[in-house]
Amino acid sequence: MNIQLALDRMEIDKAIELTRQVETSIDWIEVGTSLIKEFGVASIKEMKQAFPNKQIVADIKTIDNARYEFELCFDAGADVATVMGVSPLVTIDTCMEVASRYQKKVMIDLLNTSAEQKRDLMKYTEAIFCEHVSKDQQEELGSQNHGTMQSVFSGFQVAAAGGIKLESIGDLARSLNPAVVIIGSAITKAENPAEAAAQFKQLILQSEGK
Repeated sequence: MNIQLALDRMEIDKAIELTRQVETSIDWIEVGTSLIKEFGVASIKEMKQAFPNKQIVADIKTIDNARYEFELCFDAGADVATVMGVSPLVTIDTCMEVASRYQKKVMIDLLNTSAEQKRDLMKYTEAIFCEHVSKDQQEELGSQNHGTMQSVFSGFQVAAAGGIKLESIGDLARSLNPAVVIIGSAITKAENPAEAAAQFKQLILQSEGK
C-alpha cells in the first residue's frame, strides 16, 4: 500500500520543503489541483526535479481537452495524471492513449460517478481508480465515511482519498484494501509532519503484516 502525499493550497517552495521532511515515509507525491491551478505545470516540473525517484501524480482532474492537458502533465514530468470518471468516455479513451504513448499511468477520480458510469469505466483495466470523498463534503458536511468505503473495482488498482486520518487507516485497509492511500492535511498540517507520516507508514506496514 503506497502513501501518496497530497500537496494543496501552498507555495511550491513550501511543498518541496514539506515533502523533504517526510520523504522517507511516503511513496508517491501528488501535485494537487490547487498548485496546478495557481502555478501551472511548473509545479509538476519543479516537484519532479526535486524528487526524481518518486512517482509524481498530477491531480489535474481533466474532464475535457484531454490530449492537451495530459501531454502537458507528462511533458512536465508527471508519472500519473488524473481524469474525472464523469468525463465523456472519449475523453478517458484519449487519456489512456496518451498515457500509453508516454508509458505513464491514468488515475480515474470516481467523485460523483453513478453505478452505470462505474460499469462503463471497468474497461480501463490499466487505470487506477480513486474512491474519493470530496473536500466540500468533508468541510461543509463533516463527512468522511472511510471505514465503510467499498469499491466495485475488485481486482483493479484502487486508491482512496479524502480526509484520511490515523484512526481510519486500519478500517480503510480492511474494507477497501487500496493500492494507494492519498493523505493530505493529516500530514501537511500536523504539528510534526515527519512524525505523522512515519506513523501512517508504520500502521500500513502493520496492516500488511510486515
